[in-house]
Amino acid sequence: MLILEILVVIMAIFIGARFGGIGIGYAGGLGVLVLCLFFGLEPGSIPIDVILIIMSVIAAIAAMQVAGGLDYMVKVAEGILRRNPKQITYLAPAVTYFMTILAGTGHTAYATLPVIAEVAKEQGIRPSRPLGIAVVGSQIAITASPISAALVFLSGILEPLGVGYIEILAVTIPTTFAAVMLTAFVSNFLGKDLIDDEVYKERLEKGLVKLRGETKVEIKKGAKLSVAIFITTIFAVVTYATLISKKVAVIVDPSLPRNAAIMVFMLACASIIVWACKVDTGKILNASTFKSGMSACICVLGVAWLGTTFVGAHIDEIKGFASTLLSQYPWMLAVTLFFASMLLYSQGATTKALMPAALALGVDPVTAVASFAAVSALFVLPTYPTLLAAVEMDDTGSTRIGKYVFNHPFLIPGVMAITLSVIFGFILGNIIL
Repeated sequence: MLILEILVVIMAIFIGARFGGIGIGYAGGLGVLVLCLFFGLEPGSIPIDVILIIMSVIAAIAAMQVAGGLDYMVKVAEGILRRNPKQITYLAPAVTYFMTILAGTGHTAYATLPVIAEVAKEQGIRPSRPLGIAVVGSQIAITASPISAALVFLSGILEPLGVGYIEILAVTIPTTFAAVMLTAFVSNFLGKDLIDDEVYKERLEKGLVKLRGETKVEIKKGAKLSVAIFITTIFAVVTYATLISKKVAVIVDPSLPRNAAIMVFMLACASIIVWACKVDTGKILNASTFKSGMSACICVLGVAWLGTTFVGAHIDEIKGFASTLLSQYPWMLAVTLFFASMLLYSQGATTKALMPAALALGVDPVTAVASFAAVSALFVLPTYPTLLAAVEMDDTGSTRIGKYVFNHPFLIPGVMAITLSVIFGFILGNIIL
């Protein structure tokens, strides 16, 4: 029976991956239905807080986008990249990394990918080098963002164990950023130089490679103000979370807990942006960030629910099998999270599905925080939206998916960045936590 249940879970994830996008959430729900009706399992816990945090953060980001804030941020990012074009392989991931930290979603990378491709091409740099690490950087940065659902959930389950929100950020921000920058250095040597790439030569001869120049974007009147409001709100969230933490305890027994605070701060942020920047709320529903964020909510709902349903039904067997292994080889948690996120397509869903089980097995907080970056292996299968966008943006053909599926320019930078993040996490985690 257990084998059949595992097959149901695998098949649901496989079907979802084939559907793509929101389809993985649909297939997760289908898997829960099969496990409950045909195998008699009890439905697992639904990741309500994770979903609501994503919704509230996306609501604020979408309002900022309609106000012109994202266009302004992209214009600033483009200015940074164009002022230092030779350093594109380092600046590109730094830009996508910090944009993700601020926004709490890696989907902000879409807007910068065409700029990265163009600047690299103008300098004769193989675009796959900066694009590969830029996409990876945007994914790993989720584990360092103070408003990402994945990090907020992790801090919630670790707080009773004595590890707070600020301590997690103190580990994840420096370790992931250092890992991304070191990987960027290695990325400079991946693949042939652009001038020697056969595919590029062929496309160049056919006139398929074009230089578009600097992007012409009209910055709306309230764009800068919307960004200022959003960034101020993020600092307010971090400040409030610090004040109510048990270690600082400036606010004792707060009436507004941290998760609820993030939601209401973000909704309040959206309200202020709409009012101050005179945003048409009807346009928010059609914003690209709103659509991608709501899609992410469905994905987290279906996939995380599938995971908690299966794990909850077999927690005793899992404990018996995994507790000894993890106690002897704690780094195996990172390996497990890596492969799980590769299939679950969501840092939030992977964290929600596996981290509580890992802690129930006796995994210590240092191991949990150090391994956290491994939930970002969304780049392994070349079907994730930002990855596909990077392929489409590069008309030189250097950023391409090979015939063996896994031989694409995101795999090596991704594996290296996550490996370094985990190693650095164990080192710094043992000092801070």
